[in-house]
Amino acid sequence: MAGKNKEYADKYAEYAMEQMRRYGIPASVTLAQGILESSNGQSRLALNENNHFGIKATPDWIVQGGRYGLYTDDKTNEKFCSYDNVSESFEHHSKFLKENSRYADCFKLRPDDYKEWTEGIAKAGYATGGNYAATLQKIIEQNGLDKYDRQVMQEMVSQGKNFGVENNPLHGEEKAGTAKEYSFPVERKEFLFVTSAFGMRQDPTDKGKQQMHKGLDIRCKGDAVLATENGGKVVSVNNNVNSTGGKTVTVEYSRPNGNKVQCTYMHLSSITVKVGDSVNAGLRLGTSGNTGTRTTGEHLHFGVTNIYSDGTKREVDPVTYLAEIAQKGNIKQQVMYNGSDLLAKYRDNESMNTDKTMVPDAWMKKLLSSEDSGVGISGCNDPIVEMAMTAFTSLMLLAAQIDAKSEEEQNAAISAAMDRRRLDLTSLMPGVKTCELSIEENGKAVLKADNGELKMSRELTSAELSRLSAVLNNNELSEEAKRMRVIGLLNTVILSEAASRNFEQGMSQQQTQAETMKR
Repeated sequence: MAGKNKEYADKYAEYAMEQMRRYGIPASVTLAQGILESSNGQSRLALNENNHFGIKATPDWIVQGGRYGLYTDDKTNEKFCSYDNVSESFEHHSKFLKENSRYADCFKLRPDDYKEWTEGIAKAGYATGGNYAATLQKIIEQNGLDKYDRQVMQEMVSQGKNFGVENNPLHGEEKAGTAKEYSFPVERKEFLFVTSAFGMRQDPTDKGKQQMHKGLDIRCKGDAVLATENGGKVVSVNNNVNSTGGKTVTVEYSRPNGNKVQCTYMHLSSITVKVGDSVNAGLRLGTSGNTGTRTTGEHLHFGVTNIYSDGTKREVDPVTYLAEIAQKGNIKQQVMYNGSDLLAKYRDNESMNTDKTMVPDAWMKKLLSSEDSGVGISGCNDPIVEMAMTAFTSLMLLAAQIDAKSEEEQNAAISAAMDRRRLDLTSLMPGVKTCELSIEENGKAVLKADNGELKMSRELTSAELSRLSAVLNNNELSEEAKRMRVIGLLNTVILSEAASRNFEQGMSQQQTQAETMKR
């Protein structure tokens, strides 16, 4: 059961945290109630009606056009609320507690005091069974659900936010409260970072082959993936992680001329909708991930298929679709690929033939300042990590410039390094078979090299990083001088590792000989 509880929490945690920001209800309590009331999302009420909290349809709900299903609970054929999607169920659950005077005392409690909240909800009569509070607390503590409460509290403090519906509108709502009609598939303030565009490319799992890439790969890390228009229907859901695209959702939108557009989201870590669900722009469909047999790292593969009124289908460049909804919805975000905004030619017809590709230095700086920075680690004040970041980014530009690469090739190399947080330095290091610098999840810089005699992987020390940064930031040195000094510094690291291993090997041999003499 604990495994299923965790799966449910992983799938719906963001919904619960969103409700905590809006209403001050602990995310842990919302998740625990959802787990208990919906049998981990597997009850008939949850599967058929998207109702995860057992909320019954009141006369007001029905008068206002709310749908309902008939189920037996305390009595036969009782009316239970039916929702278009799970997000609506979470929102209605919060409103049910907030607008019901029985639960008024709960909202005087701290948003992270799950024990008092569970006691208050039980006391107010949410469930007829006994030990309701104790059961919820057990679910929370066995699954560590209070971590989501802490996460929201830390976020609110660090960002200077206040709890409340007005301060934290539902995902996909405008501040004024009116729903968007259009949305990009991932929310970004400035631009979507495309790591692979539509068209022919080198096969990522077989470098010796070329393949047709029928979508856009968008860099993500645990992002909510969103419906792009109002009035959509979920027409396909695949939960098989071992299929080519892994966990996949397809949403269909109808056009007045009888045509249809299908948007497909691949490689998801979780899916929050089911076939038949109605969706509107900005609604969360799931969470980005790295599932499937043809993926080399986390990203969202976003594909678009046009279905014409005569039944014929055609997979099209998603950029044309994003340009269409950007124009209709007045969406200002860019779609950037290797320093170029793929939407530019659709936004400015007069400059369709003008090359607006950014120079490598500008492209690197744009990536570094974005939400998708491949090396940035949020909230880290570690000076060693800062040095690692500085060295990584400075080396990135140096490595991109060698071998007389074109600006296009340099931008592609920068994009790849930022996306993977891994920098290939092999061409910089003569006589070395392979050499790369990577930034690990903890923000530390690790050098990996193979000089034919030694394979090594070692975290760079603060002294080594300091020397590297001093060379790279020395404006009095030419690019060639910097390159030569960097080669010397990296070779010193490799040689010191070899010397260290030889010493350890020698000590081990001496110890073995000494043990032999004793015997």
